[in-house]
Amino acid sequence: MKKYFVSILFVISSLFIVNAQKLKSPNGDFELEFALSKNGEPMYALFLKGKEVVKQSKLGFELKNDKVSLLNSFEIINVTKSTFDETWSPVWGEENSIRNHYNEVAFTLRQRETNRKMIIRFRLFDEGLGFRYEFPEQKELIYFVIKEEHTEFAMTGDHTALWIPGDYDTQEYDYTESKLSEIRKLFKSAVSENASQEQFSDTGVQTSLMMKSSDGLYINIHEAALINYSCMNLDLDDEKFIFKSHLTPDARGDKGHMQCPFNTPWRTIIASYDARDILASRITLNLNEPCKIEDTSWIKPIKYVGVWWEMITGKRSWAYTDDLPSVQLGITDYSKVQPNKTHAANTKHVKELIDFAALHGFDAVLVEGWNEGWEDWFGHEKDYVFDFITPYPDFDVDEIQKYAQLKGVKMIMHHETSGSTRNYERHLDKAFQFMNKYGYTSAKTGYVGNILPLGEHHYSQSIINHYQYVIEKAADYKIMINAHEAVRPTGICRTYPNMIGNESARGTEFQAFGGSKPNHTTILPFTRLMGGPMDYTPGIFEMDIAKLNPNNNSHVNTTLANQLGLYVVMYSPLQMAADLPENYNRFLDAFQFIKDVPVEWSTSKYLEAEPGYYITIARKDKNSNNWFVGNSNGYNARTSTITLDFLEKGKKYEAIIYADAANADYKTNPQAYKISKQKVTNKTKLKLRTAAGGGYAISIVEVK
Repeated sequence: MKKYFVSILFVISSLFIVNAQKLKSPNGDFELEFALSKNGEPMYALFLKGKEVVKQSKLGFELKNDKVSLLNSFEIINVTKSTFDETWSPVWGEENSIRNHYNEVAFTLRQRETNRKMIIRFRLFDEGLGFRYEFPEQKELIYFVIKEEHTEFAMTGDHTALWIPGDYDTQEYDYTESKLSEIRKLFKSAVSENASQEQFSDTGVQTSLMMKSSDGLYINIHEAALINYSCMNLDLDDEKFIFKSHLTPDARGDKGHMQCPFNTPWRTIIASYDARDILASRITLNLNEPCKIEDTSWIKPIKYVGVWWEMITGKRSWAYTDDLPSVQLGITDYSKVQPNKTHAANTKHVKELIDFAALHGFDAVLVEGWNEGWEDWFGHEKDYVFDFITPYPDFDVDEIQKYAQLKGVKMIMHHETSGSTRNYERHLDKAFQFMNKYGYTSAKTGYVGNILPLGEHHYSQSIINHYQYVIEKAADYKIMINAHEAVRPTGICRTYPNMIGNESARGTEFQAFGGSKPNHTTILPFTRLMGGPMDYTPGIFEMDIAKLNPNNNSHVNTTLANQLGLYVVMYSPLQMAADLPENYNRFLDAFQFIKDVPVEWSTSKYLEAEPGYYITIARKDKNSNNWFVGNSNGYNARTSTITLDFLEKGKKYEAIIYADAANADYKTNPQAYKISKQKVTNKTKLKLRTAAGGGYAISIVEVK
């Protein structure tokens, strides 16, 4: 690791508090300006190559039950500038090494009326800005309650945005593309029919927010290192085009209970005139602390199969029995109730999946609905549904584990908490001990439904702390976590790489609930994936859900070739082949790509990108010289043109191309694909037609 650090301390006289202080990025392209207004209000602005990215914007806090908030009357008493440059290696990721290079300035402010101190720290990278608030230990401020954080992001115009509503409890929305001025009128139609007003920040939107200006500047706003704090949404003043931070409230409406010293999460602004630079940015990871797990040898990326898609589509069930009255009366002896013939998590069926995984080289099998309590869960309003250690009668834990071990396959645990964080925490040690006993090295957690006890939101401070507690407790037991329905990631996987996956967005399951927009996966890498990988669960080959469940008329709005491309486009060290084995057996030639594609990468190249329209990414296998390319296309058919100049000079390769057939279409002919082979070098140019909702995948192997 190469690393250097230079620090210079300046003491600024209060005579100059209205003068702007400036900081440039290492390459000089970005410039930050910071100043105090005549009223002592902290303000900043951001420029790229001399043009405004963020106009002058205010910073500060409004406190609850406090006559003087942290909004104005400040003076600068210290300025600390520094430069930092290091290269670090992630445990897993999109590349082997990441450069963390920034210029930093920290302004120590003192409020005249109260003598309270607040530090605002800015880190300016070559691709954008990160800043946070810091509160040192001080007699004048010990405990306080945040009424609201007043961080502004003043835009320069009526940008085009890709946005989802500022829901406190879910990110599972299709994205809306509109001008900023149109968000208000489109907001109600974008909100879930089942959502209540209490779930929202008025006409706010969620981060990561992706925008594009009229002159072609791409802007992304998000947050990094969300720990012991409420998740941030953005409220829009659609007359002035100013976004204002809106923290998720707790059950009492408070935004945060704080004790000095503490730091807020970082607020991030990434900008470029090339959309590919947004995808390549590692600002979010770099603003998190280095890995805190000393021995990471047990953290292994996984490719897996499971019973999940059968149950999501309604072909099979989670619950062991349909005899609900008996279960609701409190009968815990399941031998006294009539079993459900469609229960998926039974020993025989799980063995079949283990056989399939072993045959095709998959690492693991995920089984959901294995434990008692699912009958109550469907209408739950109590917080003791699951104990996470008691299997149904038809799920023999010992036999399954012995069989999986014999076949060289790992089992993945499923912990559905039903939103009861309190119940999960009191069972957590026993649940992880149970996993250690039976050789489960990873767990998929779920938080479906209202947080229990009722009143809390999924993204309020105390529930954020719960998610973090689970990650850290799992690390004690050497267990990896894949969290579903938890908060959107903010790069914490750098610090705790056992956080190997998240859902936290509209995943493949919604293709079985009526479908998602065909351009959905051309947006997610610019939004949800800015904070970390997603367990998107791709690989669906049968698009007509009625063929699995006659009572479900949903349609998967992509082509089969698109589903292959997602294994490269939708980065994750945890990848599922989500469809049923019988559907893969129908298309074994296409299934070969899923078998071949790795889950660990040494290098990633972003070949072409336009948010909401198309993405093409090339990645090099971490353990070989093989490359893999994936493309996801939006609503309109197009020709994708790429150059393979990322290949090593002087070497020859063979490319296997899995592409949309000429007549492919996500609605009418999604399973039309063609597979071709050709010799390629670093000078080869490829032109590939992508259908509406289509895509392609390429495996490139060196010819020796």
